[in-house]
Amino acid sequence: MNTKAEQSKGTNGADIGKLVLAVLVLAAGIVGYTYLGNIGAASPLRLITILAAVAAALAIAAFTAPGRRTRHFLAESQFEMRKVVWPTRDETIKTTGIIILVVIVLSLLLGLIDLILKSVVLDWLLKLGS
Repeated sequence: MNTKAEQSKGTNGADIGKLVLAVLVLAAGIVGYTYLGNIGAASPLRLITILAAVAAALAIAAFTAPGRRTRHFLAESQFEMRKVVWPTRDETIKTTGIIILVVIVLSLLLGLIDLILKSVVLDWLLKLGS
């Protein structure tokens, strides 16, 4: 049971302003990337421009209420991933073999059912009328 206090879900004006600023910074980075491509700038400079804009936009957005909730969610997800017990290589190979065997058996069974139904419909039912 989670005993933490429930956080407010609303977004205030400052958070909206920060998110708008983050979008503007990202848009400026995209415009800068395009402009540098049009004037023939070197590719590393263009890459640095877009990466800096994305990093700045993410940093600005991280300090909003939705950004804090996202950081909290990612931290909790990482904590939960540490609890996962992954199968060993031997268990994975055995399970995969069983699944392949079941698929083969079921496909043969469905093929047999299809063959029987085809012969019943084509050979018996359609020849009854003639």
